[in-house]
Amino acid sequence: KQWYQRRVRGKDMTFSDENMGDIRPVYAPKDFMEVLTSLSSPNYTAKIYDYSDVNERSGTSVWGLIQVRLHLKTTQQLRVLFSNLSTHHFQAGADDIEGPNPEWQRLGVKTVQLGYTPTAQRYLQQGCYPTQRGDIWLLALGVDTSPLAYQYYNQLRSSVFKYELLVDRLFLQDVRLTAGNHEAYFVFEDLVVQILLCFSRDTQFLSHFKRTSASPPHAYTRNNMGESDNTVIYPPNGIIPFHGFSLFIAPMCFIWSDPVVLYNVFKALYTRFFFRLHSLSSHPQGILSLCQQFETLLQTHQPQLFYHLREMGSHPLKHAFNWIMHAFAGYLETSQLLLLWDRIIGYNTLEILPVLAVAVFAFRRNNLMEVSTPSEAEAVLQDVSSLKVIPLLQYCLYARILHPV
Repeated sequence: KQWYQRRVRGKDMTFSDENMGDIRPVYAPKDFMEVLTSLSSPNYTAKIYDYSDVNERSGTSVWGLIQVRLHLKTTQQLRVLFSNLSTHHFQAGADDIEGPNPEWQRLGVKTVQLGYTPTAQRYLQQGCYPTQRGDIWLLALGVDTSPLAYQYYNQLRSSVFKYELLVDRLFLQDVRLTAGNHEAYFVFEDLVVQILLCFSRDTQFLSHFKRTSASPPHAYTRNNMGESDNTVIYPPNGIIPFHGFSLFIAPMCFIWSDPVVLYNVFKALYTRFFFRLHSLSSHPQGILSLCQQFETLLQTHQPQLFYHLREMGSHPLKHAFNWIMHAFAGYLETSQLLLLWDRIIGYNTLEILPVLAVAVFAFRRNNLMEVSTPSEAEAVLQDVSSLKVIPLLQYCLYARILHPV
């Protein structure tokens, strides 16, 4: 208790700077990628053959690191899915260099006034302006901001003061190492910690396990070690944080300062989208499918680049995995990241993430083709904060760069 009471000071839940250098995350994206790439299906063996060698019989494994075969969308299907991203439609954040489009702003006001969730989602497919994003996201996600939501959050907040969880230290350390160490997010450190500590105690998050193959971790109650009848879900929300988890929350601090609203928006985004980025499943929006979608698109449309990086020992997925697993949070400049998340909410899918990842590789193709070591490739792809999301997505889906001759 003393450890925890030193951290929580007063009703604002601010935190001290006690050294936590001995705390390490349970797992990092690199660890999770190793799990994904180790998966295989006993019912399927993918082989490619060297037809120049008439004696070739055994073949070699496919180029991609993901060895299981999943149902993926073709480029044409992605174009149809993201048809409102085409250059024939106005795009907030790309077609308004000289200033906000008054007509699009008026349409945003009408969308909020109408109060209809599908209309808000359709509006977000073409993006929205920062002044309207808060109201439109609340409508599109169906977020509850009633007095009951405030009452429930206060109950969670009270439980934070009452007892300590082991994951509290994990969350605190994650914030210090990621969001709290980010030039754009460090000012929101205390707010992000508040949200995460309440998140760890919210049993409503357990409902998302009904839509995934994962199951919540269990722990034995005190003095009942080894007795299967005396286990409880631990932590209460059933979710073990990974390195960088706090980056899912930090960007939204630019939209809302009210912790209750921020918490409920995060809850909606996590239970609808983000939980799929760190759980194993064959769902089309699961991390496994997204990684294979990335590899398939890049192999299909940039085979020379893919082969060059693979032969150099710098596999493309090793560079793109962090982008996809974090939904590009912490990598893109905040305004561009929120434009990307506009489209995730609007199209109600995470499948735009591998498309953007492929676009980054295609955009930097010339530089990547000139590198000769993995460290040089990493240097080319390390900083993507200056990139513009919407032009890149249009470039990937509709430009001829995906079909080099």
